[in-house]
Amino acid sequence: MVKPPPGIRLLPGILLLLAIGYGGKLLEHAIVPHVEYVFWAIVIGFLIANTIGVPEIFRPGVATYELWLKTGIVFLGARFVIGDVLKLGGVSLALVAVELAVAIAFMTALGKTFGVKPKCTSLLAVGSAICGVSAIIATQGAIEADDEDASVAIAAIVVLGAIALVAFPLIGHWLHLSDHAYGLWAGLAVDNTAEATAAGALYSETAGKMAVLAKTTRNAMIGFVVLGYGTYWATKGQATAITSRGRFLWEKFPKFVLGFLLVSVLATVGFFDKPQLTAIGNLSRWAFLLTFAGVGLRTNLREFRALGLRPFAVGAIGEIAIAALTLGLVTAADRAFGL
Repeated sequence: MVKPPPGIRLLPGILLLLAIGYGGKLLEHAIVPHVEYVFWAIVIGFLIANTIGVPEIFRPGVATYELWLKTGIVFLGARFVIGDVLKLGGVSLALVAVELAVAIAFMTALGKTFGVKPKCTSLLAVGSAICGVSAIIATQGAIEADDEDASVAIAAIVVLGAIALVAFPLIGHWLHLSDHAYGLWAGLAVDNTAEATAAGALYSETAGKMAVLAKTTRNAMIGFVVLGYGTYWATKGQATAITSRGRFLWEKFPKFVLGFLLVSVLATVGFFDKPQLTAIGNLSRWAFLLTFAGVGLRTNLREFRALGLRPFAVGAIGEIAIAALTLGLVTAADRAFGL
């Protein structure tokens, strides 16, 4: 049997993402106008994933949701002049550094306490500190971890990210957090970029933009953190030594971050006129429409069964502790410096 070209194989899943995302837009306007399309797109995808499931024919295209996420973030750069990017500020950047250090140290200590395999602990630590699944996959190759360790860490991060989508907006509204403070908190504490973006957008457009900024800053650190773990395990004779650190960093660095900054610079210098900025903004929204549909389709409750108790306990306790710590830091910084 002749296999269809790769592009054709992706088409059914992409059309499914588009249908779900557009369905979310229709629900936003027609049924409950005060509830963002982000919520409805995730809910529709979640219901499909946990009832009839996602048939095999749709899965290759559905997996492209991460590509749409990165595309949406790049185009979102048109809505940030460099001055807006700098508004993240020294205090917020310091909070990003604190989150990275605390998440790695705390997850590592928890993993040892619960007797989780060392490399699985490393993957959980990197996933919670940087950017979830992407960081886990990048680190797995660098430290030569088993597929089983990566699968367990990914499943834990994905399940906990789904819980964050519900919990974070509720907590934010309960505490009456400002859009800026909430967005910064979501960008600091939610692991996967898709879930962090969605958690911010569920609160408000401004919060969504701030969540993207904070999360993108965390993502930019992936190369350095993975390099550190790769070097550590190589010194123990359990991973291949890294011969060129500069090349390694370039390979691991998320290129969409550079795309975001490039588009932001072009917007700052007036390269785009008003109609072009509007068009780019619309492209970003359409890309996110497909992204959030994919987040819902990927959230499968059956993954709970695939988790061992100890890795999930480490992930859950670590995520709650990190969320609480970053919430406290953001709240204190907001009161002291007026974020």
